[in-house]
Amino acid sequence: MQKVQTPIVKDLVLIGGGHAHLAVLKKFAMQPLPGLRLTLITRDLHTPYSGMLPGYVAGHYNYDDCHIDLARLARLAQCRIYHAEVEGLQLTEQRVDVAGRPSVYFDLLSINTGSTPAVSKISGAEQYAIAAKPIDRFLEQWRQLQARVLAAAGEFPISVVGGGAGGVELALAMHHRLSQLQSEQPITQNKAKVSIRLITKSETILPTYSNRLRKRFYTILQQRGIEIIEGLGVSKTEANKLYLDDQTKLASLANIVVTNAAAPTWPKKSGLAVDEAGFIQVNAQLQSLSHENIFAAGDIASFAQLKQKSGVYAVRQGRILSANLRHFALKKSLKKYHPQKTTLSLIGTGDKVAIASRGLWTASGPSVWRLKNWIDQRFVRQYSDLQAMQEDEVPGFNTKLADEQAARELSTLAMRCGGCGAKVGSSVLARVMQRLPQQSRADVLVGRDAPDDCAVITVPAGKLLVQSVDYFRAFVDDPYLFGAIASNHALGDVFAMGAEAQSVLAIATVPYARERVVEETLYDVLAGCMYMLEGTGAILTGGHSAEGAELSFGLSVNGLVKADSAWSKAGLQAGDAFLLTKPIGTGTLFAADMRAQAKGRWIDSALDSMMLSSQQAAQCLMNYKVTACTDLTGFGLLGHLFEMTKASKVGAELYIDQIPLLDGAQETVNAGILSSLQPQNLRLKRALNNLEKAAQHPRFPLLFDPQTAGGLLVAVPFDQAETCRNELIRCGYSDTAIIGQVLGSADQTQPIKIVY
Repeated sequence: MQKVQTPIVKDLVLIGGGHAHLAVLKKFAMQPLPGLRLTLITRDLHTPYSGMLPGYVAGHYNYDDCHIDLARLARLAQCRIYHAEVEGLQLTEQRVDVAGRPSVYFDLLSINTGSTPAVSKISGAEQYAIAAKPIDRFLEQWRQLQARVLAAAGEFPISVVGGGAGGVELALAMHHRLSQLQSEQPITQNKAKVSIRLITKSETILPTYSNRLRKRFYTILQQRGIEIIEGLGVSKTEANKLYLDDQTKLASLANIVVTNAAAPTWPKKSGLAVDEAGFIQVNAQLQSLSHENIFAAGDIASFAQLKQKSGVYAVRQGRILSANLRHFALKKSLKKYHPQKTTLSLIGTGDKVAIASRGLWTASGPSVWRLKNWIDQRFVRQYSDLQAMQEDEVPGFNTKLADEQAARELSTLAMRCGGCGAKVGSSVLARVMQRLPQQSRADVLVGRDAPDDCAVITVPAGKLLVQSVDYFRAFVDDPYLFGAIASNHALGDVFAMGAEAQSVLAIATVPYARERVVEETLYDVLAGCMYMLEGTGAILTGGHSAEGAELSFGLSVNGLVKADSAWSKAGLQAGDAFLLTKPIGTGTLFAADMRAQAKGRWIDSALDSMMLSSQQAAQCLMNYKVTACTDLTGFGLLGHLFEMTKASKVGAELYIDQIPLLDGAQETVNAGILSSLQPQNLRLKRALNNLEKAAQHPRFPLLFDPQTAGGLLVAVPFDQAETCRNELIRCGYSDTAIIGQVLGSADQTQPIKIVY
């Protein structure tokens, strides 16, 4: 008998991937709490370490050096990760409203989203300024600014608004990097005359630091030619200029805003207790003053003993936050956070030199930068080197005892007997059906809105019924996303026949849990299905749901096609060109993701590809003479190509270098990470007539990589291929490529030749 997993009893939802939540994820990765399910809702999959941002801007680090991969960390913590933005809270219903997906229920909530510069206080700043946060958006705009500078000639003034440590350090880093890039340009090229000014409303720069530190930076800024304007803020920005508070107009081709932090608006609108600036008020336990099951840390939190925002405090809060979330779930007493009275500040000067400060003491030089670099890299490494994680106990917290208590207190649900197919309860199912949107079609006579046991549909005259079924276990932790992708995968078979989708029956298995969790999971997966059905014309007519050890989902799909218009795998003609509408690599990428060895941005890109429906591609292809078509799924590219050549009794050339690949797929294959289905698919290598040469190509393993919701592999006459490709790209299939050609009759045991 299969072992039943611990039922889900409580939901802990984390909003934001800030420094404190890194500690929470790490703690739960090392010591999960049975019955407590974690969900991380984050706008960014790679969270930047703010201490290394100026070093990245100055060119001393690459992207991965100073970013922590939240997806990998969440995977290790067995935490579901939802890549989305939070729009608000429903505090009475204990739900998080999330853009573009169903709301997320929580028993326990933690918020660590950071803050942004207060650009709204400057007229025109949202259109004509670059905010230093969110950092991912700033980095993209910084890349664009560098390109603008290198392409420009003449005066190029840049303004940094904000005279705190962030503004000073960023101005020096930008000066260093832009000077370096210009020095690498040809001597004969006309170069922009870049000037940087630092504007602060305070009477001095670095107002919270000692006079001794300020004097050091005044000297450095003067040496670099950076102008300082003090005692005046910026009131307005326009294209290529800005206005100071005294209405002085200054030319400025780029405005970088690094002012005091501002809070998002949704915590206040949701009804949380907030301070005058909108930050969430918390007590010494980092607990909301208005809602005891909500915690907050980092810049988003307002703690009476802290008068300034700093990542240093968020890092220290992480250990207390992780302990208190665990304690609260177990109904244990909470720990108090005691902020450090003094902190060591290490501020870079852009050129691998830094100045240290603690109180009145200061020191500077390359050795200080090396210390800062060592501290920063150590911080990133502790969340990136996942195999090296070690215990980090909070004083007074007995982890072993807590886990024993968790096993007793959280894992209290009775095991399901499995009677009647372990069906989901009728009340749960009824509530889910009521929450889903209603659908109707004239040719569906009886659907899910009727009490009958079967759907009843008609087949219009002159049409053929096309049927397919797909069902598999979840490979992503987000049931909404999984429901959408699984549905897209199933619908792809119908579109590959040139048919329209008519109706679907859903088959769902949801993990054992308390009733509310079962309902939410079933609703989410069906909501994802309904999202993917939008625009296809198909409706959900019914299905079957059951409880089991893991989430699984699939569809039985009905489609309609004109009797003389159906596409098939047979019909290839000599000279036809093969087109592929999506990149490949989902098998190896998700095998790597299961091992926490895939970068979050790789998986995110793969998910975007799997969410892209082939319906529009099929509609586009109807304007061309399609001789054969299929969609790429579990057999991989070579397997499906072999089916087409065998059915058509022809040979084929495959241009291996032209095959589009998903980001990261080559890297994971090179690392030896392959899908569990790969060995079976690899048996089809016998279909190659130049196997020895083909096997030497680094892309060779990807020919056998199983795909989920893959693209269409289609053949059209050669003279239509380029036009067809361009039209598919215009329809949104930007990776569409011509990847081969149909040959004449060939040895049907080895009909395929790899060309490179």
